[in-house]
Amino acid sequence: MNEQTIIAVVAMAGAALTMGLGAVGAAIGESRIGAAAMDALARQPDEASSITRTLFVCLAMVESTAIFCLVVALILLFANPFLETTGG
Repeated sequence: MNEQTIIAVVAMAGAALTMGLGAVGAAIGESRIGAAAMDALARQPDEASSITRTLFVCLAMVESTAIFCLVVALILLFANPFLETTGG
């Protein structure tokens, strides 16, 4: 195996790990946020609009971490600065 192949394999493994951890982390975070919002709505139904607005802002912030992980994975796969491309 040459150096280019090793770098490509490590980049693929890194992209897979990045997406796996990013997706699991975002899913756990979103489920906890949703459970907390349902609990808050059950306790104070009069504050539903405020709780819902805060819920969606928090969900958007947590989902952005998964999107950042996707961007990092795509960079590792398609725009890796450590791989030398040969013009063919």
